[in-house]
This record gives sequence, structure tokens and C-alpha cells, in this order.
Amino acid sequence: MAGFRNGRGRDNRPPQNRQPQQAPYGYNAAPPPYPQQQWQQPPQQGQSYGQQSYGQQGHGQQGQGQQPYGEPEYFGDPQQHQQQYSAANSPGHTQMFSVDDPYGQAGGHQAPPAPVGPRLPWKALLSGIVLRPADTFLRMRDHAVWGPALVVTFLYGLLAIFGFDKARDEAINATLSTAIPYVLMTATGFVLGGLILGAVTHTLARQLGGDGTWQPTVGLSMLIMSITDAPRLVFALFLGGENGLVQIVGWLTWLAAGALFTLMVSRSHDLPWPKALGASAIQLIALLSLIKLGTL
Repeated sequence: MAGFRNGRGRDNRPPQNRQPQQAPYGYNAAPPPYPQQQWQQPPQQGQSYGQQSYGQQGHGQQGQGQQPYGEPEYFGDPQQHQQQYSAANSPGHTQMFSVDDPYGQAGGHQAPPAPVGPRLPWKALLSGIVLRPADTFLRMRDHAVWGPALVVTFLYGLLAIFGFDKARDEAINATLSTAIPYVLMTATGFVLGGLILGAVTHTLARQLGGDGTWQPTVGLSMLIMSITDAPRLVFALFLGGENGLVQIVGWLTWLAAGALFTLMVSRSHDLPWPKALGASAIQLIALLSLIKLGTL
């Protein structure tokens, strides 16, 4: 009993300052506390914020300029930003860019260009078809030319009947009351034929991908038909349609008409010359068989 009173039988070792055993990190245990961060003084002259690393604030083991845990540095020197910009443009990286749409219709049909200039007067139009065909057709691609086309084609039809031997003899030997309606009907037939052939050329051009309007195409085709055949008609009035020189002039003017038709359709419908020539092929064949070869 005395031994129990005096504390015998118990652990007589002096008490020690025991600390509770910490659980391994990751098993619902708080991470070890970091040392208390101290407020850093502002950088001196010549030192930027980007040179003050994160590790210097909380971890003395980190070197100057290093960023632990991959944290971005918002205030750095310009050279480092330039290196990052160069790395973004290096192969293997993606960078956003934009593609300009000149018409404002991405992926859609491009709108036709605006008219190059105002409408040409009839004198400049007629001389431009012969002297400046490319500029004239481009400028008049959006303007109707009904007035000059109808007048020139009708006048050409009045004289065209005298370019054929048989038709000229019938008109000369007929009475005045008979000859005048005959000549007027022939001129009207040339106008209607020019309208039909021009409409066919326009339709074929649209089928081949053209974007022009029908009024300039038909009107210009009528002017080309009448103007290109004028040299042959002048010689035929005096020499007759069966003369050899008239035939040669007729073939040359027919080739010139083919070149002008191709150029006109190409400018009016934005087509390459093979398609433009194909669109005007029917009109060229009709002019060759009806007028140039004298089978009207």
C-alpha cells in the first residue's frame, strides 16, 4: 500500500513534452504551414516587378526570376514578352486570323462590278465599237442602247436589200408603190432578226455562267452586226454581191464580227473568251449563211 501511495509501480520517468503524431500528407490532414510572408519593399530604381520572383516572397530556395507552380508573370521585361510572341507564331501553334471579304458575302455569289462610267453618246458609242471596243463594251455593259441599235439596224436593213443581185433587180424594176413597202419590210425583218439573234446570244451566255443583262447584250449585238457588214455592203452596192472582192471583204468582216462578238460577250458577262465565242456561235453562223454568203 505504501508503495502505491509513493507512486511505486508507475512509470517514474519524468514527463516529456510529447506532440501528437501527424498523419501523412494527403490523408485529411492540413499541409504544413508556410512561414509567414513578409511585405516586400517596392523595387529600387532599375529593378522591375517581373524580376521579383514568387519564390523570393515565400520560399527562399527558389532562384531569382523563377516562377514555381507555373504561375504567370504579369510584369516582365519586354524581351521575355517578345520571346513569348515569337513562340506563339512558331510552327505547331495556333493563332487566330481573319480573311477579308471584299463583297461582304462570304461564300455567296459575288456581286457584279458597278458601271465604269456614264452612258456614252451615240457618236462616241459608234466610233468606240470600231476604235476602242474593249473600253466601250466594258463601259456600256450596264446601259441599254436601244436608240442607236434600232436606228442603225433599220438603216442598214434599208440598204442591205441592194447588196444582193436578185433582190436589187426586183426592187429596181418594181413600181414605187411596190418597192417602198418591200424595202420597209426588209428593214423591219433585219431589226427583228437582230433582236432574235441577240436574245439567243444572251441566253447562251447566261447558260455558260455569264452575269450580264439582256438589254445591253442585245443592243450591242445589233450594232456589231450592222457596223461590221457596212464595208461589204458599200462594195456590193456598186459591184454586186457575187463579185470576188465583195466575197473577200465579206469573209474579213465576218471574222471581225466574230472578234467583236467575243469581246462584247466577254466584257458584258464576265466570261473567258472560249465561252464568249461559244455563246455567239449561233449568231455568227446565221450571219454567215444569210448575209455574207448571199443566201438571204
